[in-house]
Amino acid sequence: MIPLLVLVAAYLLGAIPFGYLLVKWKTGADVRTAGSGNIGATNVLRTSGRTAAIVTLLLDIAKGYFAVWMAGRLTGADPLWMSAASLAVMAGHAWPVFLGFKGGKAVASFVGAFLCLTPAAIAAETVVFVGTVAATRHISLASIVGAFTFPLAVWLILHPPLPLILASILASAFIVYRHSSNFRRLRAGTENVFTWGGGKP
Repeated sequence: MIPLLVLVAAYLLGAIPFGYLLVKWKTGADVRTAGSGNIGATNVLRTSGRTAAIVTLLLDIAKGYFAVWMAGRLTGADPLWMSAASLAVMAGHAWPVFLGFKGGKAVASFVGAFLCLTPAAIAAETVVFVGTVAATRHISLASIVGAFTFPLAVWLILHPPLPLILASILASAFIVYRHSSNFRRLRAGTENVFTWGGGKP
C-alpha cells in the first residue's frame, strides 16, 4: 500500500503547476495563452521574464527531486519504487490534474528526479545540454539531444540496477515524444531561438 501511495503523491507533486501559478501571481495572465502555451520555465521566460523563469525552473527541479527522495525514504531506498516515482512525477507535470491534464514537457522535473537517482549522469548531460544550446540557441533541441543520450550516460557511468535503466529509457523516450512538435518546427526552421530574458527582467 505504501509504495502505491508514494506514486500517487509523486504524481500530485508533479502536478503542481509552478509556472502557471507564478505567472498568474505576477501578471494575472494565463501562461498557456502566450508563447508556446507551455507551463515550463522556457515559456515563462518568454512571457514573464527572467526572475519568474528561474523560480519556475528551480521549483520544477525541486519537485522532481523531492518526489524521488520521498519514495526512497518511504520504501527503504527501493530502486524499483524510486524509479517509478521519477516517472510518476514527470507524468504529473505533463498531465496535471489541476489544469485539466494539460501541462508541460517535464524536462525540469526529469532533471530533478534523476538528479536524485543518478547525479553523475545528470552532470554529464548538463554539459551536453549547455553545449547544444550554445551551439544552436535552441532549448528544445538541447532537451531532445540530452534526453536521447541520457540512458547511455546512465549505463556507462553507473551500471545501475535494471529498474533504473528502464526508468531512464522510458523517461528519455517520454521527453523526446513530448518534443515532437518542436522537432517538426526545427526541421522547418521555424522553432523559437533562445534569447536570455526575452527583454524582460
